Amino acid sequence: MEKRYVAIWFPFLVTDWYIRQFPLYKNVPLAAVLPLHGRMCITAVNRAAFNLGIHVNMVLADAKAAVPDLIIFQDTPKRSSTLLQKIGYWCIKYTPLIGLDGLGGLILDSTGCTHLWGGEKAYLSDIQLELSQRGYTVKVAVANTIGAAWALARYGNHNLPIDSPNINESLNSLPPEALRLEKTVIDRLYKLGLNTLDRFMNIPLSSLRRRFGAELVQRIEQFNGTREECIHPLKALDPYEEKLPCMEPIRTAKGIEIAIEKLVNRICNRLAKEGKGIRKAKMISYRVDGKLIPIEIGTNRPTVNKKHLLDLFVLQIQMIEPALGIELFTLHASHVEDLALYQERLWAVDRTVENKKLAELLDRLRGRDMDCHIHRYLPDEHHWPERAIRTATSLFEEATIPWPSNCTRPTRLLHPPEPVMVTAPIPDCPPLMFRYQDEVHYIKRADGPERIEREWWLEQGEHRDYYAVEDVKGNRYWLFRLGHYLGDRSPNWYLHGFFA
Repeated sequence: MEKRYVAIWFPFLVTDWYIRQFPLYKNVPLAAVLPLHGRMCITAVNRAAFNLGIHVNMVLADAKAAVPDLIIFQDTPKRSSTLLQKIGYWCIKYTPLIGLDGLGGLILDSTGCTHLWGGEKAYLSDIQLELSQRGYTVKVAVANTIGAAWALARYGNHNLPIDSPNINESLNSLPPEALRLEKTVIDRLYKLGLNTLDRFMNIPLSSLRRRFGAELVQRIEQFNGTREECIHPLKALDPYEEKLPCMEPIRTAKGIEIAIEKLVNRICNRLAKEGKGIRKAKMISYRVDGKLIPIEIGTNRPTVNKKHLLDLFVLQIQMIEPALGIELFTLHASHVEDLALYQERLWAVDRTVENKKLAELLDRLRGRDMDCHIHRYLPDEHHWPERAIRTATSLFEEATIPWPSNCTRPTRLLHPPEPVMVTAPIPDCPPLMFRYQDEVHYIKRADGPERIEREWWLEQGEHRDYYAVEDVKGNRYWLFRLGHYLGDRSPNWYLHGFFA
């Protein structure tokens, strides 16, 4: 497919932005200023000031002397590049590959995109119209190379149709500035009478290199396409991305859901063919007013289950405020992993973490409340209760040791253990009753003691004697006595856990 590039130039970008904020200054001479080498200099002008001879880098005092009615405002060093970046992100609706040209404009790789707008002419017209309606003065051009598109946008005949047979003549008649050359090289070309491209483009490159240096040769080759020139994209291309432009702006939740369903179907079909599954995905809604609204989902295991992914996105539709309407949807699979083959069991119910239904349930719980925390625990090689379990790093991490089956442990541990008041015979009889949170529990059954010594290589301290007890209401608790009875001192008792 033939490469096509679109160049967008904003001759009055900063002043256009300022006029958007203050429309009263639309038809008056306007300039932005910044201090440069100890003097205030012009950094941007609008059309009215330009027509009166005010230009960039002009000293403010000279400009005010020439045009006393000139309105000035304070510029900032990076305002132009910041504005270009914001406009570039908005232009992603036209193509995913957009970069700054470094000279006050944008370069779009339009290859394979124009048919979505009904052709190249309609594509360029839509870009021009949309940016003009937002208050920017723009010049747009398209060509087979970045250099030619850049030249046409700034110096070309914009009244000439893009498919005109005279387009090559228009290129040949451009001035040397159209090649993005240094001023010293341009001055030398003019001095020799080479004031249009056709005067020197056919001269052997070796001769041009000897006389004007390697820069001129490089720019000619880039202009003709014999030397490759790349766009440095504002946004790195996501290998798994789908777009859905809308013929009419979408304003309803049902319309948004239908758009999401189409995008999910497309990206899942593509990922399934490559044996990949989604772990994280982001959908961005591009509103008519230029605002971008992102929503994100995550899964516990790689999946291409379309219904499950759609349900996760639908949970967040309420976060999308369409306002005047959404004109473009994009879906990025920001994190994908290899999709493990899953063998369905025909004769038994899978009750392990490999059950896809369990993973999907956890995803839905997280989708309803992004602040919720879901943990899975595995046994650890310690006998001290607080260290005997650890948090699993993933849903599918396997235990290195089996769960202990020779001792009873509660389903919920308190950390740290909470002190309780206990009535118990001595020296090693189970407790008869205990008080916890101002409630007295009378013990009906008890089992113990089970002595657990501290891990002396980690810390020092007294041992614990644990009792599993059941009160008269049938509730079961895990109590322990800390240390020995010593003379008149009674040891402290603690509640450490609850049995199911």
